[in-house]
This record gives sequence, structure tokens and C-alpha cells, in this order.
Amino acid sequence: MIPKDPMILLSWVNTRLRDVYPDLDTLCEEEDLDRAALEATLSAVGFDYDAEQKRFR
Repeated sequence: MIPKDPMILLSWVNTRLRDVYPDLDTLCEEEDLDRAALEATLSAVGFDYDAEQKRFR
């Protein structure tokens, strides 16, 4: 289950990116997530994806 709370979602996504997936596209594909919706949710609370560091900051 994907967390609904944006701050918990942030932690979950960054942990999955660090431990499991090589990039955000793969995470979204494997977890069946809409990348644009995920980025919009996290952007709304002040976090944007940093592809170079492979995490939301």
C-alpha cells in the first residue's frame, strides 16, 4: 500500500529509490504509479525530484 500522507509518502519513495529502484521511472512503472501525480503531490509540500541524486529534496 502506498502511503497517502505526503510526508510519509516522501520517506517511502526516497527509501525505495535508495534501496530498490534505480530511478523514479522504474519505481513508478513497477509500483504502478502515475509519475506526474506523484511529483505533483510531493511538489505541493515543497519537494522536487533530483534525478542526479535520485531522491526528492
